[in-house]
This record gives sequence, C-alpha cells and structure tokens, in this order.
Amino acid sequence: MTTTTPALPLRVASRTDKRDWRGWAFVSPFMIVFALVFLAPLAYALYLSLFRQQLVGGTVFVGFENYATALADPQFWSAFGRVLVFLVVQVPIMLALALGAALAIDSGRLRGASFFRILVFLPYAVPAVVAVLMWGYIYGDQFGLTANVNEMLGFELITPFAKEWMLVSIGNIVTWEFVGYNMLIFYSSLKTIPGELYEAAAIDGAGQWRIITAIKIPALRGAIVIATIFSIIGSFQLFNEPNILRPLAPNVITTFYTPNMYAYNLSFAGQQFNYAATVAIIMGIITAVIAYVVQLRGSRAEVR
Repeated sequence: MTTTTPALPLRVASRTDKRDWRGWAFVSPFMIVFALVFLAPLAYALYLSLFRQQLVGGTVFVGFENYATALADPQFWSAFGRVLVFLVVQVPIMLALALGAALAIDSGRLRGASFFRILVFLPYAVPAVVAVLMWGYIYGDQFGLTANVNEMLGFELITPFAKEWMLVSIGNIVTWEFVGYNMLIFYSSLKTIPGELYEAAAIDGAGQWRIITAIKIPALRGAIVIATIFSIIGSFQLFNEPNILRPLAPNVITTFYTPNMYAYNLSFAGQQFNYAATVAIIMGIITAVIAYVVQLRGSRAEVR
C-alpha cells in the first residue's frame, strides 16, 4: 500500500508593483536637452505663427490667417519650386556618384583605396562657409578662375552666375561637399555584408556586375533610403550656399531664392517674425511628409 504525500500549497511570492524610474534617470539628460533645443523652439515658432504684428493694435491673434497667406504667397511657392527642382536633379546625381565611389573602394581592385576614400570624404570636412567662398572665387566673373578662362578665350564661355546656370552652380557645390558623406554611409553598409555571400557567388561563377546587382545593391537599400532622406532634408534646408553667393550675384539670387532664405529675410530684414515662423512651420511639415513617404516606400521595398 502506497501512501501519497499531500501536495503542499504553492506559495506565491508577493511583490509590490513598483515602477522602476532608473531608466528615466539615464535618459533624462537627453530628454532635457531635446526638449530645450527642439520641442521648445518648435512650440514657440508655432505660437508665433498664430499672431500678427500690426501698426495699429500691436500683436493680435489671427489664428491660421498667416498660413492661408503663406499658401497663397507666390514668392514662397517660387522658392519652394526652386528647391524642389534642385532636389529632383541634384540628389540622384549626388547619390549615384557616392554609390559609384563606395562600390569602387569596396571592389578591392582600386589601388590606393584608403587614399581615395579620404580624398572623396575630405570636402565634407571643409566648413560649408569656406567651401562656398572657395567656389565663389572660382565662379567669379570679375576675378578668379572663371574670369581668367573667359579672358583667355576672349568671350564668356563659362557663366556660372547667369540666371539659367545659378542653380546648377549651387548644385555643384553641394554635390562636391556631400558626395563623401554619402559615400561613407554606403561604404559602411557594404562592409556589413557577410563574406560567405561573396564566396557562394564565386562558386556559382557570378561576375562582378552580377555581384553588384544581386548582392551589394539589395544590401544597400536601407542605406540608400537613409541617405535619400538626409538629402531631401538638406535640399529643403538649402541656405548657406545661395546666401553666401548672393553678394556676387544680387540680381539672380533674390531674398526669396529658397524658403529658408525667405524666412530668414522676413525675420531679420523685414522684422516679420510671425510670418517667418509660419513659413518655417509649413516647410517643416512638407519636409517631414516627403521624408516619411520615402521612408515608407523604402521599408516596403525591403520587405519585398
């Protein structure tokens, strides 16, 4: 006859459900800085955009009237259309050059790859103001390289400050500055590809072009999406290059040549702080929407 020991009642350890705030303690410095340098200026700009300064009555609340005025402002849409054309033309060219440079360095067939990598990246290390001043001297039609070439030829062959060529000239400066930055993004992504994939491709007899199209380009989709988003944001924020070149071509580069220049001149030259904040908010929304659409499409492409 067997006897069974009665099961002892399980003792459930009781614990107090306390929230652990230690994680917030670690991230609190970042959250404080983020709130001060991003959220607070954004909230203040939104606040300013709801008011208007008048000669009679001072600052009055106007709601969304500033937004309606901006959306019907031909100068704002002229500036926006200009940077949109700049984005559509310049960004693909810049990213294609950066991708080509990254693939060339990663191929292992380029002599002095380390030197070439530093050479391509070096323009990004040059401060933007110095870079624009340097190119402004090269572009100058009264001095510098362009003037010397035209004087040698006896006629104006190169006119970078002409109205039809100004956007191309600015695009050349931006491309020169940021090809190395995007190249580094692509090159870093290429270095994460497992070597086993290359070995398998070599066993299957795949050539270099097949390796690029079947292995490297698909692996770079995430990096291409990131570089595209950064480039879109940079294009809509175009300011330094045209603003610094403006004294050299005042008849071509107007105060509303780009949306950022328009907002800057409205605020600091025209003392229209409320309307300038409105323009900035609208451009921020447009940039965020376009960047989100690009990210969404890129994510869907990666899933496929």
